[in-house]
Amino acid sequence: MKHETLQQFVSDARKIVFFGGAGVSTESGIPDFRSVDGLYNQKYDYPPEQILSHTFFEHYPEEFFRFYRDKMLPLDAKPNAAHLKLAEWEAAGRMTGVVTQNIDGLHQAAGSRKVFELHGSIHRNYCMKCRKFYPPEYIRDSRDAVPRCSCGGRIKPDVVLYEEGLDNDVVSGAIRAIASADLMIVAGTSLTVYPAAGLIHYFRGKHLVLINRDATPMDRECDLVIHDKVGEVLGSLA
Repeated sequence: MKHETLQQFVSDARKIVFFGGAGVSTESGIPDFRSVDGLYNQKYDYPPEQILSHTFFEHYPEEFFRFYRDKMLPLDAKPNAAHLKLAEWEAAGRMTGVVTQNIDGLHQAAGSRKVFELHGSIHRNYCMKCRKFYPPEYIRDSRDAVPRCSCGGRIKPDVVLYEEGLDNDVVSGAIRAIASADLMIVAGTSLTVYPAAGLIHYFRGKHLVLINRDATPMDRECDLVIHDKVGEVLGSLA
């Protein structure tokens, strides 16, 4: 019944916005953070939350990149049914945008162009000294423990670490997309990471839908809640 209701919401909507988290990519083989087998429940010398902080990057770059190469560069991952469905809707002119907390670039790989990457992307890497661009393969394949630019500067992935702020232009674009939509689908996120999670409060449209494997703090505020895998749900829609 819930899937039929979602199908009706989608069929009636003229402008759809999607807000997604790590659970959108788990069906592509990328682990999330907070589930039983997520990154935060794996054993390292330091907690992942600490490793993925600006302070840790500055003071322990070798340990940062050891973890980053091991867990944050899923370059062989492919888009799943959720990514493909969203790209299909955008091609049909029905999407105001995809707002994502993910850094894997799978939305773009599926064909989406209106993507607001709140936490950056593994596909952009810059020298902190001269700003020269490097692809993620350079980080992965570098023989140096800490990847260096040709000028000698340290290379930093263009991802938002803990203690770092979000990009103002990305946030502004995401807010515009959310505010102009009449249907918002929130999926694959625990809605516990701020300030990103707070953006959904800019939605003033007709229907708010939440698709997530587990319950979230926003369940009671949504018009429809489906506790299931995101790819399976969206992939079943016309």
